[in-house]
Amino acid sequence: MRDFSSSEARRIALGAQGFADPRPRGRIDIRHLRRVVDRIGLIQIDSVNVAVRSHYMPLFSRLGPYPMSLLDDAVYGRKELFETWAHEASFVPVKHYPLFRQRMQHAEPWRGIARFAKKYPGYLDAVLEEVRSRGALAASELEDPGSRTGPWWGQGKGKVALEWHFSRGAVCVCERRNFARVYDLTERVLPPEALNGRTPDIDGSQRELLLLSARSHGVGTARDLADYYRLSIPRSRELLRELASEGALREVNVEGWRDPAYLHPEARLPRGVEAQALLTPFDSLIWERDRTERVFDFHYRIEIYVPQKKRRYGYYVMPFLFDEALAARVDLKSDRAKSRLLVKAAYLEEGQDAGRVSEALARELRLMAEWLGLEEVRVGRKGDLASALRSAV
Repeated sequence: MRDFSSSEARRIALGAQGFADPRPRGRIDIRHLRRVVDRIGLIQIDSVNVAVRSHYMPLFSRLGPYPMSLLDDAVYGRKELFETWAHEASFVPVKHYPLFRQRMQHAEPWRGIARFAKKYPGYLDAVLEEVRSRGALAASELEDPGSRTGPWWGQGKGKVALEWHFSRGAVCVCERRNFARVYDLTERVLPPEALNGRTPDIDGSQRELLLLSARSHGVGTARDLADYYRLSIPRSRELLRELASEGALREVNVEGWRDPAYLHPEARLPRGVEAQALLTPFDSLIWERDRTERVFDFHYRIEIYVPQKKRRYGYYVMPFLFDEALAARVDLKSDRAKSRLLVKAAYLEEGQDAGRVSEALARELRLMAEWLGLEEVRVGRKGDLASALRSAV
């Protein structure tokens, strides 16, 4: 069994996630998007729009400034990606749709969904029939959408019904209007080749998803690999041992990791990584917080739901990847009314050089502001990197 140092594992992880390659020069098009999506496997969707909606950031982090319409068109125009529950709500390549069909068909009823059906007899079927007969609909466009005092997160009963049909694959998201989902029958949204593709059984689907996860990790523990697509950890351990015994993956040891790891055969070990990237809290490189701490020695928690007085770093904090390290973190906000990207706080990680990090971070912030159509970067005074960053900006 091969041993890897923590530094080697970190470089493998960065390479697998697309950070070992330089950003493209010139115009960025659909081919660049495809390469990133092929590498990371999925993009998590999030509605928070403090700086920019999170799902647009992973492409910027890896490619630099690109037209956001490129992602929208890939999902809702070209139909190369589709929305589904993967890690969380995510964009996933349509070619992988068959791997999620079993999950949809065996979707566990939400807590209370039986009570919902009993309370509103025939309503779930009626909503599906309404979409079938009327075509694509947002929840608010249903004949009986219900008020926003429904049983889940203040949602109306129409939204609950559509989300249930979405989770089990009867309907699919065909567009977004002001970020609200618009639903249509899945067979009217996805291309026939996706719908007619071979559907593996449950274990077969999970095996293939674990292999995709391993490819996107480069190297990872069973917990890492299972978490990527929210798979059963106990069953994933068994399947990973099978995959390793078959030679599809290689079991390895990583310095400082308590659990054995699995190396994908396509994983490469870069000699070095020279990256500069701001990362959304929901970037696939860092969304598993225990792995982030293990790989980067970087303790990270999103503090959106923490009361303001108890926040340590800020409301919407983005880590800054500089070369091979998560070297800093900044609390960002887009002040669209005044056309400014606000750095409300900036913090340097221990052992990092403030001068080098602030210069690199300033370049990335200016690039992000330009991408967002904002005219200025304004740095506040909070945090131990704020002064150096303000001077660099």
